[in-house]
Amino acid sequence: MVTAIVLINTERRRHAETAEALLELDEVKEVYSVAGAWDLVAIVRVRAYEQMAEVVPVKLARIPGIERTLTLMAFECYSRHDLERLWGIGLEDEAAAEPSA
Repeated sequence: MVTAIVLINTERRRHAETAEALLELDEVKEVYSVAGAWDLVAIVRVRAYEQMAEVVPVKLARIPGIERTLTLMAFECYSRHDLERLWGIGLEDEAAAEPSA
């Protein structure tokens, strides 16, 4: 499975309808409304890299309300277990050093 994270800027006041339209595409698995420089983040999954060439520049381009996109192709997926371990590095040392009440 090939995953892409697509950052999306939408026309003003069209965030919700654009998000709903994105979810109508089978390849779009999740859409998040976010704060910051981008309005939406879409998680796109396809079976082969070649399919991404159809989804992002063609299918997404047809959706009204999308002004600009930036596509990030995922190379590797880390499981929740791996991420908890990665972000928790050093925390067990801090917990051991804290005095208990």
